[in-house]
Amino acid sequence: MAIFLAVLIVLLVGADQLVKYWAIHELQPVGSMDFIHIGSHKIVDLTYLENDGAIFGSMSGQRWFLIGFTTLVVAGGIVLLFKVYRRSKLLDIALALFIAGGIGNLIDRFRFAYVVDMFEIKLFHFAIFNVADICVTIAFVLLLWYALFIDPKLEKQKKAAAAKAEENE
Repeated sequence: MAIFLAVLIVLLVGADQLVKYWAIHELQPVGSMDFIHIGSHKIVDLTYLENDGAIFGSMSGQRWFLIGFTTLVVAGGIVLLFKVYRRSKLLDIALALFIAGGIGNLIDRFRFAYVVDMFEIKLFHFAIFNVADICVTIAFVLLLWYALFIDPKLEKQKKAAAAKAEENE
C-alpha cells in the first residue's frame, strides 16, 4: 500500500503539472475556451487564471506566507500519513490526495509566484480551480466522511476488543 500511495502522489502531482503546462502554452494565449456544455448551456469552461492568493483569491500577494503555510500543511500531512498508515485505506488515500494537491500548488508558487488555474464552473458562479485543488477538495470530503462515519466505528471496535480482552483476563 505504501508504494501505491507514493505512486498515486507522484501521478497526481504529474497530472496537475501537465495540465498546468498545457494551460500555460495553449490556454493562456486564447484566455478561455468551451469545455463541457449541453446544447447551449455551458457547464465548464477552460479559463486561464494566475492566482497569487489562496482559495477564492484570498490573501492575494502573500506568496511567502502561502509557501510557508502550504509547506507546513504538506509536511503535517506526510507525518500524519506515517502515523495513521493502514488505519484505513480511505484515510490513507485521502491524505495522499491532500499531499499531492499541496505539492502541486506549492510547485507553482515556487516557480511562478502564483498558481495556474483553469477549470471554471459556468453552471453557477464559482472559483476557477486546477487539478491540485480538485485533489485537496476530494481529500477534504473523504477526511470529513472518515471523521464522521468510519473513525467512530473503528474506535467503538477498539473499545469492544479492549473490554473483551479485559474480560478474558
